[in-house]
Amino acid sequence: MAKGPASRNGRFLPADPRVAEPYRFTPQLALRVAILGGILLVAFAVLFMRLWSLQILSGSQYLQSAQNNQLRAVRLQPPRGPILDSKGRVIVRNTVGSSVQIWPADLPRRRRPAVLRRLNRLLKVPVATMAREIARRERDPLTPVTVKRGVEDDKAFAIMENREAYPGVRVAQTYLRDYPSRALAAQILGHVGEASPEQLARDPALRLGDEAGQGGIEAAYDAFLRGQAGLARLRVDSQGRPRGKLERSEEPLPGLALRLTIDLKLQRAAERALIYGIETAKANKAWAANGGAIVALDPNDGAVLAMASNPTFKPSVYVGRPDATKIAALVDDDQAEKENFRGLNRAIAGQYPAGSTFKPVTALAAMQEGVVEPLSTLPCTPSWVAYKQTFDNWTPNYNTAMDLPRALATSCDTYFYELGKRFYELPPERGHPHQLWARRLGFGKPTGIDIDGEEAGLLPTPEWRQRTFTDELERSWKPGDSIQLAIGQKDLLVTPLQMAVFYALIANGGSLVTPHLVSRAEDRTGERAVVRQRFTPPAPRDTGVDPDAVAVIRQGLYRATHWPEGTSAGVFDAFPIPIAGKTGTAEKPVNGVERDQSWWCGYGPDGDPEIVVCAFIENGGHGGSAAAPAARKVFESFFGVTGAPLAPTESD
Repeated sequence: MAKGPASRNGRFLPADPRVAEPYRFTPQLALRVAILGGILLVAFAVLFMRLWSLQILSGSQYLQSAQNNQLRAVRLQPPRGPILDSKGRVIVRNTVGSSVQIWPADLPRRRRPAVLRRLNRLLKVPVATMAREIARRERDPLTPVTVKRGVEDDKAFAIMENREAYPGVRVAQTYLRDYPSRALAAQILGHVGEASPEQLARDPALRLGDEAGQGGIEAAYDAFLRGQAGLARLRVDSQGRPRGKLERSEEPLPGLALRLTIDLKLQRAAERALIYGIETAKANKAWAANGGAIVALDPNDGAVLAMASNPTFKPSVYVGRPDATKIAALVDDDQAEKENFRGLNRAIAGQYPAGSTFKPVTALAAMQEGVVEPLSTLPCTPSWVAYKQTFDNWTPNYNTAMDLPRALATSCDTYFYELGKRFYELPPERGHPHQLWARRLGFGKPTGIDIDGEEAGLLPTPEWRQRTFTDELERSWKPGDSIQLAIGQKDLLVTPLQMAVFYALIANGGSLVTPHLVSRAEDRTGERAVVRQRFTPPAPRDTGVDPDAVAVIRQGLYRATHWPEGTSAGVFDAFPIPIAGKTGTAEKPVNGVERDQSWWCGYGPDGDPEIVVCAFIENGGHGGSAAAPAARKVFESFFGVTGAPLAPTESD
């Protein structure tokens, strides 16, 4: 066999045609390969040993360390600002309590049903409610679900002492609203609850789970009361159990204090006066009397001095997670009706026919439009006939001619029927001046008070009838519509606040004020209160009404409380402060029965008014027998005097 060329050491490599001579594996090359292989072997051995050490020798130690080094970002709830009366007395404050929270990220899915059932048994919160709130956190599992606020200490301790049974559940400190005066001003204040989806969408500063004002002042001024949330970090283990103290990075900023225009003492007097008015009505055989409202205003700037509504409720029922049975009358329509709408603020949302308290509106419009001369006389008779229809006076005891002031004092219906007829018979090109003036004087539209929930009432017009009814007979504006509107009856609806604003206009000489409840926001975190913002209402608006016409109305209202034939003279004639005002008895169908709604609106002192009071007793009978005595109680508190015993009087 032929042999190829031999190497110097006698060994051969395969021939490579691409090179001139075979590739040689020299001893130097072999040494280098051996050294490189050894280095790689040592490196792999070191890595293997280190990995073995980490996994086997120190694995449990590092696992425990990792589990103990989980951090949670915790949003710190700021204390909500207090609500004070006009003199700085506390109406709403905070108290510290415990809240139970679920952290969805730390609640194992397989254990979730059992944990929720345990919480249900302990806290009486429905499982479905908790599950629904956890589902809302599906995209934000690090935001806790507040199961209940204001948890009793023994229940909070039960959770903390049995953490193994409550994985993902934590007890945290929280601030709860506290009401030293219990039910006082409940409908005005509103309450606090978890922010709704609408509030979250509207306010970028709110986060899921934050609390926000719900209704009343708490909602209208939430941005001032809420404060600014802080931020902290909490080290927890894999089961959400704290493994250290809260490490605060941003301190929460307390909310500002709100100072109201309400006087706490007068507010309490107004609420007691309402109860007194209802009891007085029942004593006068108006057995169906069951509610009402009282509004007291500063006639010069519209500051609300008191605003009472009855029946009422305790806002504390909303503290924590409300009990469904306790708030049913406030949120369920059927139950609310059974309990006569306790949550309704009748002062701003109750709509009723005004009755004779509307007659000054008719009188002003008539004088402004030249429909009547104030000192000319019209017949005041037991009944009055027009368009083949008979309209009765509220009393048959008058059959004489009267001028306008006396017609107001005696509340003569037939005098005002004639004014309604004259308005109806005005040429079409004159439009509807009665309604135009009524609207200019504040009716048929909201007053602009600085809380939500106000109703506009109803100021009927021919156009309104055309829009509202389909039957041709109902759609037409008839003489009776104008005649009934002149005495504040039939379709007209007003709120007690609208009536108070109108009587403030009479008291101040013709300007329409904007009622308001809050005067300023204060920072009270230091040694002294610092005003951060003042809430100045719009300046009173000139309505264009003739001051001489207003003077005629004021003369009639004073006679109504001081002349022997005045409809509330028996209540106010002997009162130490000269009061002027008007009674009203408005018929309203209630469950198929016509019930008399009792009104009285007026001001004092006559000549230099400081306060306007408008009282309304639902189904309370005549204005002089229920609403007027209730209003007098408010005047007694405001002026610090006591009136003489009520004298009998004939009243509409």
